[in-house]
Amino acid sequence: MKTTVLSLGLGLAAAASIFALAPVQAQAQAQDAICYNCPPEWANWGEMLKNIKADLDIDIPGDNKNSGQAVAQIIAEKASPVADIAYLGVNAGISAAAQGLVEAWKPQRFDEIPEGLKDPEGRWWAVHQGTLGLFVNVDALGNAPVPACWADLKKPEYNGLVGYLDPTSAAVGYASAVAINTALGGSFDDFTPAIGFLKELAGNGAIVTKQTSYARTVSGEIPILMDYDFNAYRAKYTESGKFEFVLPCEGSITFPYVMTLVKNAPRAETGKKVLDYLLSDKGQLFWTTAYLRPVLPVEMPADIANRFLPASEYQRAKAIDWDQAQAAQAAFSERYLSEVR
Repeated sequence: MKTTVLSLGLGLAAAASIFALAPVQAQAQAQDAICYNCPPEWANWGEMLKNIKADLDIDIPGDNKNSGQAVAQIIAEKASPVADIAYLGVNAGISAAAQGLVEAWKPQRFDEIPEGLKDPEGRWWAVHQGTLGLFVNVDALGNAPVPACWADLKKPEYNGLVGYLDPTSAAVGYASAVAINTALGGSFDDFTPAIGFLKELAGNGAIVTKQTSYARTVSGEIPILMDYDFNAYRAKYTESGKFEFVLPCEGSITFPYVMTLVKNAPRAETGKKVLDYLLSDKGQLFWTTAYLRPVLPVEMPADIANRFLPASEYQRAKAIDWDQAQAAQAAFSERYLSEVR
């Protein structure tokens, strides 16, 4: 994968104006390190942060920004950085590198990361991957059946039941749009299938959120959320209630999440220790317990592997060229804002 990437889209400008005013400086002074977009409810970062505290004696607070908001905050603070590291969707990570917001630094085990899942200069690298699909709170569906396909979501029985994150800002939101577009026969030169689908979904009462919505799905507020398998499996096996992950019949995509070292980070050496830890055997193995697929070859425990959908289901999920996806994002965002929202 090439590393030529354009901006995250129109959502950044709005996010920057909001988060530039956030009172993060005082919080940062009370912590050992600051990670932007490390949400406790997402990918089980809450437990990972506890592990970092226990193993490294480094205290990092959870942070509920999405990827676009994290990049916007780093831009706003460029003259006096607050964050040390950031966890971003791959599109946001490449964008941050292109904008000179992150350091070129290679963690331990960098050479073991497969090509296409890291920047050659070390400005970003994947730590794990997920598969985009539908996170379903079965108990909150009422009389509606569990959907099997993207097309099902447009049916009247799902009116007001479907949610997704803002695709102009959140990495998972844009990944959802790319997954839909790819599954419905679109391309990075033609997002018409996704735009048309999301317009119909808007007419069916779709819920669009800015932040991680795991808790809102578990509570039943958003019965069907476009999200990754790891969040759905976490709910299925740790929460009260009945939850399912659906890999839509038309197909979907896989998506890497990456780490970066913020340029001129105020606690860079501490941040580097955390970044190394995330690629350690223990750090990588932890991601499997959170139902993520680590970027390095660690063996997934059998009891965890058996909780995933069968491998035959995952054959419908494609790896895509995120260079092309990122280059197309600004144009998609413009169309989304003018035609859908």
